[in-house]
Amino acid sequence: MAEPFTQSFRSLIPSYFDQPWQPEDGLTREELQEALRESGVQIPTALEDLYLAVGAVEDLMEAYYFVWDPDELEVEDGYLLFMEDEDEAYTWGIPVDSLNVPDPLIARRPNAKGGWVPMDATVSEYFMDYFAWVFEEVLPALGTVDATGDVDPDVVARDGSEK
Repeated sequence: MAEPFTQSFRSLIPSYFDQPWQPEDGLTREELQEALRESGVQIPTALEDLYLAVGAVEDLMEAYYFVWDPDELEVEDGYLLFMEDEDEAYTWGIPVDSLNVPDPLIARRPNAKGGWVPMDATVSEYFMDYFAWVFEEVLPALGTVDATGDVDPDVVARDGSEK
């Protein structure tokens, strides 16, 4: 049986790469469990499903901001940190007291000033909106996707490197 959010995250591959989802697009459960043992953190179901569905696709996990590998996750100031922008100006996190919620609300912290600001979105909502923003607005403006919104294979390889 698929996890609650897996199908939504798997749909990102055909939506933005014009190819079917493949099992190797995600981390295996064993890879994820080992990485989480290394980091020593617990993650909510929605974040787990993201890693299991597409955690091995650099084009997604490092599309514009950087979703941390599961072995890099850490807890700081009462938040599980999971993503950072390209300039390291902002960090996204989940309050540790809501990690047992399957799809908890997230917050963002400006690293220079420190205070956490609620994003008014759950993990799954935020990631689906984030990837739509990246692939439908940001990357087209940078010229790395074609006119249909798919990653341009003449510019970006599946592993995320530029050709």
